[in-house]
Amino acid sequence: MDHDQNYKNLILDYPREALAFFAASEAQAIDAGARIVPVREEQLKERLGERFRELDVPLLVEWSDGRRSAILFVLEEETDPKRFSIHRLAHYCLDLAELFDTERLVPVVIFLHPGSYPEQLRLGSENRDYLHFSYLSTALFATPANQYLDSPNIVARLRLPCMDYAPEDKLAIYAAATRGLMELEPDPERRLKYADFIDIYTALDDNELKRYQQEYAEENLAMTALSVRMREEGFQKGIHQGMQQGEAELLLRQISRKFGPQVAQQHEARIRQADLDSLEHWADAILSAESPDELFE
Repeated sequence: MDHDQNYKNLILDYPREALAFFAASEAQAIDAGARIVPVREEQLKERLGERFRELDVPLLVEWSDGRRSAILFVLEEETDPKRFSIHRLAHYCLDLAELFDTERLVPVVIFLHPGSYPEQLRLGSENRDYLHFSYLSTALFATPANQYLDSPNIVARLRLPCMDYAPEDKLAIYAAATRGLMELEPDPERRLKYADFIDIYTALDDNELKRYQQEYAEENLAMTALSVRMREEGFQKGIHQGMQQGEAELLLRQISRKFGPQVAQQHEARIRQADLDSLEHWADAILSAESPDELFE
């Protein structure tokens, strides 16, 4: 399971909600007029070189008055707590601060598994500290799920299965996450995408799934209806695309036979990009057209 990519997608799809949940103390300063922009990986790769870390999610928050704060999200999902390096995180934050010429940077680490993690880094001597580094942290495994069952924050609702709850509450957690998705996300494709997200992290077995379908029939029916709808729309879209491609191929062959392969090649891009109605019109017109110009007029 690729936790890193899952969380990266979540943060990129819901950056404002992610900041509000994972960095609440800092998110209070981000008003509705602020713009949150994911930093492009290409830009980081080019300017950081070997220091670039692909699965980090830097977000740049910009205000209309010219202030800006680079906010770095770092997901730590290793089961071995020793894999987390505060030195590496500090180094990367300094790189980003230099890259964006800012002193306003907030590192945030999301811990999925329990363990012992260093909370701060101090470098210096007996006389004084010369570098003091710390970060905001969210320990999802220790976050009480019952505090977020009705949260209006979609990131919090989607993360419910990763929070702390009693085993007997597993189905209720799954239902609360599903309700949150249906209530807070209007886009059907994203609903389906994050329904899978909830399934992955809840990991109901067959018996639990049967119980859920019985005890939470309303939530189950809503997701089932969504899945059926998306499958039908995908099927119809596939049929339409297949018809469009077929008409394009047929028209290109007709043009090649009537006006020559070179003419067909000249118009191929236009034909392949045309909608189905245009293709059907040209397919009828080619029977009487005396030239390519007459066909496409």
